[in-house]
Amino acid sequence: MKKIVLLGLLAIGFTWESNAQNVLDGAYIKQHSTSRRVIPYTHLREADVMWSKRVWRTMDMREKMNHPLYYPITRINDRRSLIQVTRDAVLEGVITAYSTDDDEFKVPLSTTEVEKIGVKEYEMEVENPDTYEMEIQKIKEDFKPENVKRWQLKEDYFFDKQKSELDVRTIGICPLLENYDDAGEYRGDVPMFWIYYPEIRMVYANAEVYNSSNDSERRTIEDIFWGRMFATTIYKENNVYNRLISEYKDGLDALLEGQRIHEEIRDWEQDLWEY
Repeated sequence: MKKIVLLGLLAIGFTWESNAQNVLDGAYIKQHSTSRRVIPYTHLREADVMWSKRVWRTMDMREKMNHPLYYPITRINDRRSLIQVTRDAVLEGVITAYSTDDDEFKVPLSTTEVEKIGVKEYEMEVENPDTYEMEIQKIKEDFKPENVKRWQLKEDYFFDKQKSELDVRTIGICPLLENYDDAGEYRGDVPMFWIYYPEIRMVYANAEVYNSSNDSERRTIEDIFWGRMFATTIYKENNVYNRLISEYKDGLDALLEGQRIHEEIRDWEQDLWEY
């Protein structure tokens, strides 16, 4: 009789454990976003490009429009932030990260080099609870995704005379890590690495972001970039001096200069047509 009761309890425990492992967090199984494919770029010939301009932009995650790319700070089951998705893809060897010495993707970085970026190791004097004596201990702080509040984008605008339209393609992206000294004072942003954007598009196409209007229509990071649903400011355009806007404009004037460049690109297309 005891054996029968014991076997019954084991069976109930096994059934409960199996059910616990198969709990569905939601009303249905999500399959759409996990099997997305990227929209291929249309074929572009050099002969079809009658005008082009290269610009560099800054995307500030503190702007409300960019919040879906910055949050969540702590990863959850179905969502990660832009920096978490990008860094995970690099550390898993899915994509290649390039040095910040230039933005031409010439010097690839190893996963070990990328893993060390943003990780702090220092020594601190702490009290030993057994001997009550002060000892030197090594402290290690892991990478903090919340410290990446800005990104740099490298983009090419061009007019395709075959389609008679102005188009833009993102060439590269670079996360900027906030730098703090030992006293906790902010010392500016430090570029982490450059990513060749066409290489990471497939990763972004399967990474969901939050949609405040509809939980069942989750967009992906690739949707955000493809639809240009983010806010940026231009900090450089291709020029003979290869200089930044900040080198000849300050403060509000630099912001207005970036806006002037953006409107100049938009007006170039409008000036082609007669109404």
